[in-house]
Amino acid sequence: MKSKYICDMGKIKLFFLIIMLVVSIQVDAQGFEGTWKGMLTVGPQKLMLMLHVNEAERSAKLDVVEQGAKGLPLTVNVMENDSLNVAMIQIGLRYSGRLRNGVIEGTFSQNGFTTQLVFNRGEVVLKRPQEPKPPFPYRVESVQFENQSAKITLAGTLTYPEGYKEGQKVPVVLMVSGSGPQNRDEELMGHKPFLVLADRLARHGIASLRYDDRGTGQSTGDFSSATTAAFCSDALAGIKYLRNLNKFSHVGILGHSEGGSIGYMLGASGNVEFIVSLAGPACKVDTLMMMQLNGLSKVQGAKEDVVHNVAEARQLLLSQDNKPWMKAFLDMDFSQFLQLVKCPVMALGGSNDLNVPAEFNMQWLKKGLPQNSKNVIKIYPGLNHLFQHSSTGNPLNYVNIEETISEEVLNDVCSWINKITNTHH
Repeated sequence: MKSKYICDMGKIKLFFLIIMLVVSIQVDAQGFEGTWKGMLTVGPQKLMLMLHVNEAERSAKLDVVEQGAKGLPLTVNVMENDSLNVAMIQIGLRYSGRLRNGVIEGTFSQNGFTTQLVFNRGEVVLKRPQEPKPPFPYRVESVQFENQSAKITLAGTLTYPEGYKEGQKVPVVLMVSGSGPQNRDEELMGHKPFLVLADRLARHGIASLRYDDRGTGQSTGDFSSATTAAFCSDALAGIKYLRNLNKFSHVGILGHSEGGSIGYMLGASGNVEFIVSLAGPACKVDTLMMMQLNGLSKVQGAKEDVVHNVAEARQLLLSQDNKPWMKAFLDMDFSQFLQLVKCPVMALGGSNDLNVPAEFNMQWLKKGLPQNSKNVIKIYPGLNHLFQHSSTGNPLNYVNIEETISEEVLNDVCSWINKITNTHH
């Protein structure tokens, strides 16, 4: 009996060995097809890369998760048997790897820098616990409005507050995103700040309209040729649309970063009844950008300032981006709008914001805004440019932080809007 048992176990072991061998062969038989993820270490920085391979088309694309870069096309030099060689020639990037046991092991190089890089099968799944999931206890409408002067149509989402009844007058905010092409959720780094804000506002009796930037999502127009003044005209079209609906007691603006500055521009022309500016520059932009360049470079490993004056900052930025937006943005001085703002302002910043240093920015607001007992100017300790809790403020960490926007900020914004509009909720 004993020998039969041993013999049976031997067969079972052999059977499992054959199965494992077959599975291993099948995995490798998939070749390079599919999505792979790998961690690239560059000095103190770690970057999660995703490699998308289509063998039938002999094509490959790269995502750099921390930088929000998606679908960067790669040139495929070799893709056969167990060998892969891809490149992005314009930035001097190359990766050469071999497929072994379902893993691609290889060498990453860029402009003289070389390191080992391993890709495993699978996608990067980002946790976003604050992102609201349906069913929602409020009404949501897809809407369109026209910027007639620019001859473009902007598409967005109008969210009514929980318990809203037709004919009821409630406050509404128009949300205006920061720089760069973004959809109505201000989606970046896997976060959807405006979706989270719209949900929280709706649960506190406040309506909102958020929209795709021109030339983005379902909105028409050309983003690349637009300047801050053009984006301001888009926001004004949204304000006029909300007024013409005749459903709202107060029409205000909630802007993030450049969108917060657009809030000051619209406030100066008397177009809004209140402004919520989340890290909106309120100063001379070229001075701010000099501080931003030095702050960002230091958190990413630089030992000293990369630019020493405004002229150097302008030269560096324009050498990297010569689109109309950058040229016009560097010439902006948002402080000129502040003294003309007559409506209540809530201006918020984070102490770890490296894009718009809060202490510097708030000095301009305190000097420039007319006295108003309803104004709130506040810096939150430990929050970055997205108003996430962050130890350094490094933008490369935005994607790795699960929090989309601080609960304290969400609650403060809702409470302040309800207070200044006399809305009881």
